[in-house]
Amino acid sequence: MKWRVILEPDPETGDYAVWCPELPGCVSAGETEAEALENITEAIALYLEPDPIILKAGSLMREVSVT
Repeated sequence: MKWRVILEPDPETGDYAVWCPELPGCVSAGETEAEALENITEAIALYLEPDPIILKAGSLMREVSVT
């Protein structure tokens, strides 16, 4: 799956800030554009990783598809 990301160079340091507009709070940075893209790729993967869910007795879990 492809995600849009925004890169912004810092004029003082030359580093890059990067974030994914579709995933609020998913941000990263890097010293180079390539490093920033590598770092945001990892950040997106971690952002999308599901958290473990502990269900109370009698609770049901289902999955739905959204298209």
